[in-house]
Amino acid sequence: MGPITANDNQAMIALRHLSHWYGPFQALRDVSFQLAPGRIGLLGPNGAGKSTLLKILLGLLPPSSGGGRVLGHALGEDSAALRRAIGYMPEADALIPGLRGAEYVALAGELYGMPRREAQRRAHEVLTYLELEEARYRRLEEYSTGMKQRLKLAQALVHDPPVLLLDEPTSGLDPAGRDAMLRLLLTLGREHGKAMLLSTHLLGDVERVCDTVLILHQGQLLLQGGVAELCRRRHDRYRLQIQGEATAFCEELRLEGVRILHDNGRGELRVAVPPNWVTRAFFALADNHHVLLRGIQPDDEDLEELFHRVLNEEGRHGRESESGGGA
Repeated sequence: MGPITANDNQAMIALRHLSHWYGPFQALRDVSFQLAPGRIGLLGPNGAGKSTLLKILLGLLPPSSGGGRVLGHALGEDSAALRRAIGYMPEADALIPGLRGAEYVALAGELYGMPRREAQRRAHEVLTYLELEEARYRRLEEYSTGMKQRLKLAQALVHDPPVLLLDEPTSGLDPAGRDAMLRLLLTLGREHGKAMLLSTHLLGDVERVCDTVLILHQGQLLLQGGVAELCRRRHDRYRLQIQGEATAFCEELRLEGVRILHDNGRGELRVAVPPNWVTRAFFALADNHHVLLRGIQPDDEDLEELFHRVLNEEGRHGRESESGGGA
């Protein structure tokens, strides 16, 4: 690993050539990045190495090679102090049967190093903030899945850390529960200044909450940057807002070589146009079929398209390397 720099000490997380093996299996491969505080998504399919990376950042696993710093703490040194500065929400429940909600969160506070009375006071405050006030004296085994997820978030927040590491925070939640959790995380970031690294395989979670994304695949960092910057601006796609009977309008668009990518049934279309298309053609075709074209705007690549594009490009490069190696 190269020398630690001043920038590494100032970054929230700075890693240099980090690798980790489980026996013969390499879970992380030469991962290097530097992150300023913010809302960061760690995105990748299951098995990409996300949970291994989080455990190394927490000091629970040593790197096999390479290293780095988290909040100025060198990995592998003074792990207890590092964990006091971080709130960790694990994917697995890790709940203690028989404990009540307030007891469990207060215990987490004590394990983070808080005095008992302060931990108890903060446990009640955090549970109230997360709308678990009425459930705080229930036993943990009586909690629903959504309540357990909020309880895990409560124990990560109890000691008021500046940074949260969140491992699949919406796992197992129904759509309403997932929406509520994402709104909570966004509020914690925007209004309470919490930096967070959100590890997930769900692109929608990152798109809702994060402004920066890391894409991890097969233990390698494929891409890092701002979500808005990384998503390509496309000049062949548009979003249309229309009013009126659209069936004939859409049919003529298809005859002109336009692909209807999505029709939400409420007057919003995503379309891909052929080469040399001019936008005034939309208005002419709409007028022909007595449809009011209320809005038209370029349709940039979304995070899901970015993710699949990056994985496809990586797969193509891998196949080219293999064929080149076999020559």
